[in-house]
Amino acid sequence: MESILFSSAIAEDLRVYLGQQQFSQLGVITDSNTAIACYPLIKEILPEQHRLFSFQAGEANKNLNTCIEIWKWMTDSGFDRKALILNLGGGVTGDMGGFCASTYKRGIRFINIPTTLLSQVDASVGGKLGIDFNGFKNHIGVFNNPEAVIISDQFLKTLPAEELRSGYAEVIKHGLIADPNYFHDLKFEDWGQQDWKTIIEKSISIKKEVVEKDPKESGLRKILNFGHTIGHAFESFYLDSDKHLLHGEAIAVGMICEAYLSQTRMGMEAADLDLISESLLRVFGKIEFPDADVPNIIALCSQDKKNEGETINFSLLKKIGECDYNIAVSESEIQDAILFYKEVKHE
Repeated sequence: MESILFSSAIAEDLRVYLGQQQFSQLGVITDSNTAIACYPLIKEILPEQHRLFSFQAGEANKNLNTCIEIWKWMTDSGFDRKALILNLGGGVTGDMGGFCASTYKRGIRFINIPTTLLSQVDASVGGKLGIDFNGFKNHIGVFNNPEAVIISDQFLKTLPAEELRSGYAEVIKHGLIADPNYFHDLKFEDWGQQDWKTIIEKSISIKKEVVEKDPKESGLRKILNFGHTIGHAFESFYLDSDKHLLHGEAIAVGMICEAYLSQTRMGMEAADLDLISESLLRVFGKIEFPDADVPNIIALCSQDKKNEGETINFSLLKKIGECDYNIAVSESEIQDAILFYKEVKHE
C-alpha cells in the first residue's frame, strides 16, 4: 500500500521528502493547466537539473499517443532505472504518468501529488494506473503503487468550481457505499463551503480500508464502482463531443441511475432513492440528452471491466451506507434506469 502524506505546506514538505530519497534523476510530469497553476508552487525546491514534461490537459489526451511522447522524453532525458518521476496533476496525470513510469525500463519509481479534489479522494489510493483506448476508459493499464502520495489542500484553491464539484461526486459516493453518517453530514446546498481537509482525509480512509482488503479488485473493491458502470458509459460516449462531461458529472448521472437499480433489484427503500436523486441533482443539476443516444450508452456498459463474459455486473446499494457487488443487470433494466434519470424531476 502506498504511503499517504498530508501536507499544509507543500513546498517545504516536498523538499524534506525528496531530501530523504535516493534517485539519479528527477522528472516532473504535468498537464498544461498544472504547469501554470501548480508547478510554480514547488519549482523552487526541486533539484536544478530536474526535467519537466507537460501535455495538453484533458481526458481526451489520456491515450497511447501521449504515452509515446512521455516515454520518448524519458529516453531523451537519459533516465535510468534509478530515476524518480513526480506526477503533479489530477487523475489523468497520475494515471498516465504512473503507467508510463511503471512500464519504462520495466518500471521506475514515481510519486503522485494529486492537485484536484477528484484525484485526492479517488485516484490517489489503490495503485490503479492506465489510459483510455479506442474510446474505452482505462482500458489499458496496470496495478502499481507509487512510492508516496503527497496530498495538500493548497492545490484546491487553484481549481475552477466545476472541477471541485466533479471531485465532490466521489466524496458523495464514499458516503453512499460505506458510511451513512458521512453521507448525511455532507452539504448539498452550499456544497462548496466545507472543510475540505477533513473531507479528503475521511474519504481517503474509506477507500483505503476497502482497497487494503481487496487490492486487485477481485471482490469487495468493486463497491467503489457504484455509479461508474453507467457513469463511465456516459463519460465515454460524450468524450469527444460538445456535450463532454467531467468525470464527476458523469458519475452523478450514473449514481442516480444505479440508485434506481438499487431500489428495483436490491430492495433499497424508495425514500433512499428520492434522497440520493434530490441530493445529487442539487449539486450537479440535470443533463439533457436525446433518446437516440441511449442504445449507444447501454452498449458501452458492456465494456465495463467488472463484467464477466456477456454478463453486465453492477455494484448496487442495499441501503445508504451498504453496497453489494457482482449484481447482474440486463440491458432492458439499464434502459429503464436511464429513462428514470431522464424523467426525474429537478426543482
